[in-house]
Amino acid sequence: MKKKLERGLSLIEILVVVTIFAVLGVIISGSLILTIQGTKKSESLIKVRENINYSLAVIERNLRNASVVLDCPNTDTSKITYMDQFGISSSFSCVNVGAATDSHIASGSARLTSDSIKIIQCSFVCTRADLSNPPSVKVNLTVQDTTYSGSQGSNVTTESKIYLRN
Repeated sequence: MKKKLERGLSLIEILVVVTIFAVLGVIISGSLILTIQGTKKSESLIKVRENINYSLAVIERNLRNASVVLDCPNTDTSKITYMDQFGISSSFSCVNVGAATDSHIASGSARLTSDSIKIIQCSFVCTRADLSNPPSVKVNLTVQDTTYSGSQGSNVTTESKIYLRN
């Protein structure tokens, strides 16, 4: 009688295949995690830039059209007070700068930045070159996203110099 050889996989062959799939799984997982972190960082950066751009647009529009900046040069750089083109007094201010919660840029009593944004540094510096030229206001902002932390969070620093028209 002839013995019939049974064919199959040995334990070593199965272990080699499992090891190869495990290594592939680790590599794919690592690249997937990096992709997700990069996406979160991009989202964070977009959100911070949108907040800063909106705030600066409102500040620039109002200060360019202001008839006068009160207290120029200003002693308190966290606030700038001006008279708009209709003669109404208004201001921009940095509220709770550096605080863990509720730091924002305010226009009068309204918020210009969202709750998920933290103001790290903020200043309004008014200078007047001479009496024949209108004053200029330099706005410095450093803003951070509070939603993400570590490498996924974003800090954005910007500076803008605004010349009054009037």
